[in-house]
Amino acid sequence: MKILPACVTVAALVAGCASMTAGAPGAVAELAPTQGNAAKGTVTFAPKGDGLVVTARVSGLTPGPHGFHIHEKGDCSAPDGTSAGGHFNPHGKPHGNPAAADHHGGDLPMLEADAAGNATLTVEIGGVTIGSGAGDIVGRSVIVHKDADDFRTQPTGNSGARVACGVIRKA
Repeated sequence: MKILPACVTVAALVAGCASMTAGAPGAVAELAPTQGNAAKGTVTFAPKGDGLVVTARVSGLTPGPHGFHIHEKGDCSAPDGTSAGGHFNPHGKPHGNPAAADHHGGDLPMLEADAAGNATLTVEIGGVTIGSGAGDIVGRSVIVHKDADDFRTQPTGNSGARVACGVIRKA
């Protein structure tokens, strides 16, 4: 058996621990289908600088674009997902494109489902946090909508019915 100097062993442990937590989500939502729908998946939120990295993997969608939002209540108990309330809007902004200056904290880019009904998205967002402040998303929900978000219609983006819902929990 080869014995390593203590400093090498400590350095290896620190590097190992760092690699285990690197990229780990700070919060996660497991999406379940609303009544009559098949959409399901996982959305993770990881801190990055002053914002969050959102990673979504969703299956069971109809091909094409789907509105995708953080909603104000962490309640997916209603069969149609309406118990999640409206879009999370901690800063009192109008609904809009998340790439624009004015938009709800809960406005996210659309999910684009492929021909098999699968969608993936990784995006950095600002104005929301994990575990602190007015922008805290923990205990809220993520909703995937049936239709595309027009990013204009107030306050919802005209995204249609809710096809999946998941409560955001600390990871």
